[in-house]
Amino acid sequence: MAGVNKVILVGHLGRDPEVRHLEGGASVANFTLATSETYTRDGKKVEQTEWHNIVVWRGLADVAAKYLKKGELIYVEGKLRTRSYDDKNGTKRYVTEIVADNFNMLGRKGGSGDEGTENSANKSASDYQEPQVDYSTDTSDDLPF
Repeated sequence: MAGVNKVILVGHLGRDPEVRHLEGGASVANFTLATSETYTRDGKKVEQTEWHNIVVWRGLADVAAKYLKKGELIYVEGKLRTRSYDDKNGTKRYVTEIVADNFNMLGRKGGSGDEGTENSANKSASDYQEPQVDYSTDTSDDLPF
């Protein structure tokens, strides 16, 4: 049986994408994404932020370079990858990254700014509406899940 390697994140860009153009003509962009969760501990609200390294390739890298800016809220889909390299002291280092297959721009952190996808980057943030999801359970079938 094959495994599943799928990551879905919604968070804010920690910096503008850095784009490199490789010898073969391919583009690669790197940026960080912050995801936060809030919980209550001993009656106090605590926010915990996790930072993710995101990598996008080719056409998606060019779109990221053109439209993504620090602070924007985006939805990212991709795969988890861990790679290793030797630093200048000869020590083996490991890096875990999300190699993104897709992203959607949801708007800026402050609620202003642009929204769009890789195909429609000119919509305003006010055009974005949260999807309506029905979480009610349907008990009409016999399946236990």
